[in-house]
Amino acid sequence: MIEVSHLRKSYGSHVAVDGINFSIPRGVTFGLLGPNGAGKTTTIAMLIGIFRPDTGQVVVAGGDPADASIRRRIGIAPQSLSLYNDLSAYDNLKFFGRMYGLSGSRLTDRIHWALDFSGLADRGKDRVKTFSGGMKRRLNIAVGLIHEPDLLLLDEPTVGVDTQSRNHILESIAQLARGGLTLIYTTHYMDEVERLCDRVAIMDQGKILANNSVAELLRIHGGNARIVGTVEQTPGNNPGPEVGQNGSVDIATNDPVAKLAELHERGVRFREISIKGPTLEDVFLTLTGRSLRDK
Repeated sequence: MIEVSHLRKSYGSHVAVDGINFSIPRGVTFGLLGPNGAGKTTTIAMLIGIFRPDTGQVVVAGGDPADASIRRRIGIAPQSLSLYNDLSAYDNLKFFGRMYGLSGSRLTDRIHWALDFSGLADRGKDRVKTFSGGMKRRLNIAVGLIHEPDLLLLDEPTVGVDTQSRNHILESIAQLARGGLTLIYTTHYMDEVERLCDRVAIMDQGKILANNSVAELLRIHGGNARIVGTVEQTPGNNPGPEVGQNGSVDIATNDPVAKLAELHERGVRFREISIKGPTLEDVFLTLTGRSLRDK
C-alpha cells in the first residue's frame, strides 16, 4: 500500500526527516511513535503530497500522493482540527464530502454514517463551536472518512480529549482496523500504540530507530522483566542486595519465576508483588538513552 524510500526533508538547517525507509502492507495499522518534534507530522505531510521531499520517494497505492487520483484514496485527521466552527457537524461533513466529489443520496448516506460512527448523530445540526474538544476530534476523524478512503492517516487523534472521547476514538479506530482499512497512527502515547498497532516505527530526531511488531520490539529492545513489591518478612542475617532497607524490591531479571523461587528459598516473603514486562517506554529508553516523557 505504501513504500517510503530514503525520505528526507529539511527546513533551513533543521533536518526534520532524515532518510527514513518503511513499507506498509494493505490492511495494516502502522504506528509512528515518538516525541513532539520527532518528524512524525512532516512525514505524514509528505505521505499525502502536501510537502515534497528534498530527496527520496513516497509511493501510495502504486502512485504519487500528490496526484489527485491518489489523494482521493487518502483520508486524514490532522492534529490541527480541520473543521469550520460556525457550521454544523452535518454541514461540515457535507462540505468535505462535496470536496471529494460526493453528491446526492450517496453524500447523504455517508453523512449519516459518519455522524453515527462519531457518536454525534444527536448533535448533527449543532454548530461545531458548541462542541467539546473530544467531540471535535471525533468529527475530525469522521471528516477524514467521509469519502471511504483506502488509507486513513491519524495525527495525534487523542490530544487534549476527555477520557470518554478518548475511549470512543480508540474503539472506533480498532473497528476500522477490523474492517481492513489501512491506518497510519502517529502518537506519543505508548498504550495507544500497544492497543491498536500491528507494526510500530519508533522515530526520534528525524530518524526511524526501529520498525517491527510491538512483540518483537519488546523482545529485541525491551530488556528484562522486573519484579516489584514490598517484603513482608526477610531472613535476619542475609536478605540480599535485592531487598532495600525499607523492604522494597525492584529486580530486573530475564527469568522472574526462577528468581522468585530463589527469593522464597532464602526466606523472603512478599506483602505485595507484581511482575512487569518490558514496555515501549523501555524500548525507547534503550534506543535513545532517555525516556519519551523527558521530551
